[in-house]
Amino acid sequence: MTPAQLRVYTIAPDGVGVVTTLDGLPIEPGEIAGAIVPDHDNFQRADRFVHNGGRRGLQEQVMLSGSWNLNPWFVQTEQVAMTAVPIGYVGVVISFVGTSHQDVSGDAFTHGNLVNKGDKGVWIEPLYPGKHPLNTQIMKVELVPTTNIVLNFTSRFSGEHGYDDKLIALKLLSFDGFEFELEVFQIIHVGAIDAPKVISRLGSMQNLVDHVLRPIVGNYFRNSAQEYTILDFLTARSERQAEAAEYVRQALRAYDVQAVDTLIGLITPPPELMQTLTDRKIAEEQQKTYEVQRVAQTQRQELVRETALANIQGEIITAQEGVTIAQLQAAAAVKQANGEAEAIRVTGQAKADAYQAGVNSLGSQAYTALQLMQVIGDRNVRVVPDVSVSSSANSGLLEGLMSMMMWNQANGNPMLNAPSPHNGTNGAALPVAAAPEAQDNESHQG
Repeated sequence: MTPAQLRVYTIAPDGVGVVTTLDGLPIEPGEIAGAIVPDHDNFQRADRFVHNGGRRGLQEQVMLSGSWNLNPWFVQTEQVAMTAVPIGYVGVVISFVGTSHQDVSGDAFTHGNLVNKGDKGVWIEPLYPGKHPLNTQIMKVELVPTTNIVLNFTSRFSGEHGYDDKLIALKLLSFDGFEFELEVFQIIHVGAIDAPKVISRLGSMQNLVDHVLRPIVGNYFRNSAQEYTILDFLTARSERQAEAAEYVRQALRAYDVQAVDTLIGLITPPPELMQTLTDRKIAEEQQKTYEVQRVAQTQRQELVRETALANIQGEIITAQEGVTIAQLQAAAAVKQANGEAEAIRVTGQAKADAYQAGVNSLGSQAYTALQLMQVIGDRNVRVVPDVSVSSSANSGLLEGLMSMMMWNQANGNPMLNAPSPHNGTNGAALPVAAAPEAQDNESHQG
């Protein structure tokens, strides 16, 4: 016994006193600590503790901060720090002592037991961020992150949480027989309410990664690689990634874990295949270059064509206007010709109708004679001769000439210009009627 042990015992504000009593009844079989007994003033009244049925040994009850007058021959105290639950985590309490072990998880949860706070087992209510005065000798607190956790299936780096320290890139065999490595990044989330269920079923977050997540992700990609070629992973990684995310999401839901996303990282194919892919990519880029050049040449040709069209635009407009004018003139001529033809047709039809009416009224011979006389009158045709010679055969020529001279003088024509009866060049022949007697004599002579 030292002088320090006889002094008043002080517990720090952020500390907890774990108590072990040296007197009392023995601890009940199957228990690791004595149950809490009342009315002993935080172990300062040893007699009351023993009288109320206290057990010697480790106690469930803890002492909080303050100064306490403890009997060193009755009680021993170990001061420990409070249990801290950081922000972004919840603490799932696993208690090794308690008055009951009744499962309150419900019928839907069949993979473990959950108990009320203070009972033995996994508490259904987690500890939220803060400091909690727990007896760490009889309880265990499993911290569960409630923020998104990224688990890296690669050896190049790992997360600060340390859950993925043992994870490496997946070694896969493709459908076409190529071996390649595939990096996967899995993002998960555990809700605060679901955290006790996860711990009750698996025991810890590390067990969740090692016993659930790694086999689910690894087996899926190994099976998927057997259905696709390595080029499918390289050229259609988005589709492979979406399929994997949906599969993992459904699989982890049964473990009360939310799969936020599944991401495909670095794909490392064999070197010979990479050379083939590189050559193909170079050829595709060259083809794109040629296509761009072709488009540039086409655009240049279009520019030259448009420039030439712009230069002759005036001529084109003049020619187009000329064509339009010609078309309009042709259309006008056609309409004029159609009008004239229609006028002729109407006039002819009118004359034909008038002729038919005259024939119907006078008869064909009479109407023809009437039309003939009308034509003679309209055109001033002389039916009776201007000079009539009616003498005998011997003197008819001289009388005729004398009559012609008299007619010309009466009409103001000189005798010299008198037309010859046989000359049709300078004038028309005047009709001369032969005397009836001459005609008769000539007929007799003949």
